[in-house]
Amino acid sequence: MPAFTILTTTFNHQKYLGACIASVRAQTFPDWEMIILDDGSTDGTRDIARQWEEKDSRIHFYRQENQGIVTQTGTNNKGLSISRGRYISIMKGDDLWEPQKLHRQYIVMEEDPEVVVTWGRTRAFLAETLKIQNISPAEDITIPLTWRNRPTGIILNALYLENMIPAVTITIRKTALEAIGGFKQVPDFPTTDLPTLADLALQGAFFFDDHVLGQWRLYSNQATKTYPVKIVHQRRKFVLDHIASLDPAVKRNVTLTTGKINRHFKNQLMIAYTTSGRYRLIRGEFTDARKDYLKAIFYPLIGNPGWRLRAIIGYLYSLFHWNVKGFSRKLDKVSYK
Repeated sequence: MPAFTILTTTFNHQKYLGACIASVRAQTFPDWEMIILDDGSTDGTRDIARQWEEKDSRIHFYRQENQGIVTQTGTNNKGLSISRGRYISIMKGDDLWEPQKLHRQYIVMEEDPEVVVTWGRTRAFLAETLKIQNISPAEDITIPLTWRNRPTGIILNALYLENMIPAVTITIRKTALEAIGGFKQVPDFPTTDLPTLADLALQGAFFFDDHVLGQWRLYSNQATKTYPVKIVHQRRKFVLDHIASLDPAVKRNVTLTTGKINRHFKNQLMIAYTTSGRYRLIRGEFTDARKDYLKAIFYPLIGNPGWRLRAIIGYLYSLFHWNVKGFSRKLDKVSYK
């Protein structure tokens, strides 16, 4: 049985899947299997996956009719059900790994059986230009001791407000993932990361590796860019519901108040309207971009003058149908994600 099962979900990643697989095969730790789960791609993704499957017996390809991102958890759990590794690693078909990624995480998991999740930094770059945009978590921050999740659940104080755990770097102890019933997803929340990690935070310790372990591409049509406002609304609802469901012994470790949570997400909502307007502008959806920018401009929140200014500038670009890509990339260097 392999030490790692790599679950790779993919959809229309013809341009990138080969590089993704190559970065797995370049791992210095060779004891893995890679399960590629194709969600009904309509390009050449299947052909590329089949070619690699024939070359390397550790690679296994499965295809399903398109289910979409809202049923992502079902796709992941299908992969989990056929996985053989004792550690589950996550990557999408357009992600990349650094060569030492699995080796470093193998050592962590083997040496400390209390660790249920290990993760590290990621390097984000623009899909079109390959230009590095940021490293996350940032290299100049002080890492809080709470990220170790000792005592159990304490990492939720950070995780509820901002998911600082890049999915491309995650490895999970399979027994812990099975204990929570597999990957989680809540209705109308187009991501499995937060719901799954929040439940895993109740299972054991986390380990942060301060090295860059993976890379991921930034697009204007990613779920986080297409549905930023919806994600903020659903994230707030999830957080409040999850806190309410905690065992009293764990809840004592969560110091966030309802007031602080509401203030945080009110601030995030203004940013989300500006971000949504910006990516709609990039996609040429000028009318919808103007609507989002106006909501940000007149949002009833004191503060955030920088985001309000971005919304005003964006509104002008949407009004006159100006080319925003060069301007957007400059903003990207500052604070857009």
